Amino acid sequence: MVKELDVAVLAGGCFWCLEPVFSQLDGVEKVVSGYTGGHTLQPDYKQVCRGDTGHAEAIRISFDPARISFYELLEIFFLSHDPTTPNRQGNDIGTQYRSAIFCQNAAQRSTAEQMIAELNQLHVFASPIVTEVNDAAVFYAAEDYHQQYYEQHQEQPYCMLVAAPKVAKIRAKFPEKIRN
Repeated sequence: MVKELDVAVLAGGCFWCLEPVFSQLDGVEKVVSGYTGGHTLQPDYKQVCRGDTGHAEAIRISFDPARISFYELLEIFFLSHDPTTPNRQGNDIGTQYRSAIFCQNAAQRSTAEQMIAELNQLHVFASPIVTEVNDAAVFYAAEDYHQQYYEQHQEQPYCMLVAAPKVAKIRAKFPEKIRN
């Protein structure tokens, strides 16, 4: 029997940080780093880094909704980055680092909008959430050397200083969701 997988596409800063956060989750079958939400066809990393393609660095998550829900993925997404800073995550500045959810269907849009409203109402963050809620757009996989970057370069300073604390934070907050 073939598993029915759903897809979520999320942008929240550098994909080197998001990919390892979601790859460790039980129910996540695959995470692909890439680019979405812009106007340039077949963008590459250099073009996206310039900030004029309109694309965000993003990840495409293939997940088993019987084991982890889209809602749970969003809980982790909002905890794993700062959704209150427009076009910025730490020292990464530009529209390519914006916080965005690229909804694959109406149910994902409803879930995303409801969660943002609840988090804002509860004042979970000191500032209002600026995460964009967009319809799905063409997703372009990033170059091969970006895939599983953290896993292959954990000793790299950016990974040690920026990505590793995000991975650890999710492990500590959601130990029951971490793959054995």
